[in-house]
Amino acid sequence: MKISRSTGYALVAVGYIAQNYKDGAVLAARVSKEYGIPLEYLLKILQQLVRANVLRSKRGPRGGFFLARPAETITLLEVIEAVDGPLMSHLHLAEQTNNAPFSIKMEAVCRKSTAGMRDIFAAAKLGDMLA
Repeated sequence: MKISRSTGYALVAVGYIAQNYKDGAVLAARVSKEYGIPLEYLLKILQQLVRANVLRSKRGPRGGFFLARPAETITLLEVIEAVDGPLMSHLHLAEQTNNAPFSIKMEAVCRKSTAGMRDIFAAAKLGDMLA
């Protein structure tokens, strides 16, 4: 599995917002400057996280981003899937090989591996990362 640059930025931004939002909403420009993330790119990622109910945004002079829920209830899987879509295996090896036994076994390994990654990311809570 390859975690995209966008997902990496999302994880960093959510972590930063979780650490700093108790002082009020966090400006995207602050995250951008702190970690060298292009602001326009970051804003698109943050909006994906808002749509996924990981973050909330507020407009206006006291606006910015903050967590939509307590950090203890937000999983890394939610952040990853908000940006990159569902984490699943899309292989159709058996179909391509007319159900050759090796391809059926390979698909099973890939499905098991993906399920294991999903379980690991689902168990990893943002709150645990902050402790």
